[in-house]
Amino acid sequence: MLVFYTAGESHGRGVFAFLDGLPAGIRVDRDLIDADLKRRQQGYGRGGRMAVERDRVDVLAGLRGGLTLGSPVLLAVWNADHENWKDLMDPWEIRPGREFTTPRPGHADLAGAARFRHKDLRNVLERSSARETAARVACGALLKSFLSELGVSAHAWVTRIGPVAFEGPFDRQARDASSVFCPDERATREMERVIDEAAQAGDSVGGEFAVVVEGLPAGIGSSTQWDQRLDALLARHLMSIPAVKAVQVGAGVTCGTLPGSLVHDPILPGSPKRRPTNNAGGMEGGMTNGEPVVLRCTMKPIPTLLKGMPTVDIRDGRAVTSAYERSDVCAVPAASVVGEAAAVIAVAQAVCASFAQPSMEALTAAFSEHRKYWEAL
Repeated sequence: MLVFYTAGESHGRGVFAFLDGLPAGIRVDRDLIDADLKRRQQGYGRGGRMAVERDRVDVLAGLRGGLTLGSPVLLAVWNADHENWKDLMDPWEIRPGREFTTPRPGHADLAGAARFRHKDLRNVLERSSARETAARVACGALLKSFLSELGVSAHAWVTRIGPVAFEGPFDRQARDASSVFCPDERATREMERVIDEAAQAGDSVGGEFAVVVEGLPAGIGSSTQWDQRLDALLARHLMSIPAVKAVQVGAGVTCGTLPGSLVHDPILPGSPKRRPTNNAGGMEGGMTNGEPVVLRCTMKPIPTLLKGMPTVDIRDGRAVTSAYERSDVCAVPAASVVGEAAAVIAVAQAVCASFAQPSMEALTAAFSEHRKYWEAL
């Protein structure tokens, strides 16, 4: 079983990712990890924090000579901004008088105060911050090396910002040339305009992004238990991304508006079996069906608003306006990079569960044998 956790606070020393259960012998591409970390920091509408950080991966355990050892892997992404927050984030002593006591609507502040009995909301917001996703991206990028050896790849792109939508095909070069990671020049300009208008109003804007995983044979995941269903695992990882409010697989909510004859994908003869449509999004019964896994995520607008919103001071209950901390106007492009990493982590967990082996050589052989069976079915 591949275990994945993160740790760290937004303005602490760094954010960290822990992986246990990877086979030995995966050749890890450090440049790919750093490239994905850099991509997460980009995107039209990002805030001032991204001008401070220069994210790079630091491997603290589990690799030697660029190869996984089979032991736990520990990754670090250090926070350059910690230097400006050392006094406020000291693990041993904090001077009184700088408590954060006005919960921001849409954030974890108030719910976290109730959950953990905190009187200083900074104890909540530091961990619930989306800065944590840098650790996920580092982990996902490492696991791309793992899946690449099996012939599996993943890519994500922005399909909507505010009212501006793009439904065309994916093009990696066009996506990477876009300031909002949307592979269409016209849509990119319109999305930039929407972000500019929100910024001028002191507001924020959300949107959608798509994630596609290609190269998986049928039968990854399982229908035998609810927690082994790959679509459920993917949804769990994607819904855990801050501000994501909906996850769709394949045609998603459209399936509820059509008759079954127009929803279910016919099975055509041949080897392997192919489908003329992919409304199922590559998933049937909690397992891959051989088609690309297609996911779409909806992200709400960032809840930290320059113009503030009505809230209360938890010390005395009086009505106040929420405080503003340096934030983004739109983080949908960055969220698409996190979504790509989240999907990779989920798929890697399912692959490791299906083909548990101590070495990459043995796992690759088992995966290849399964692929041959599927192709001959």
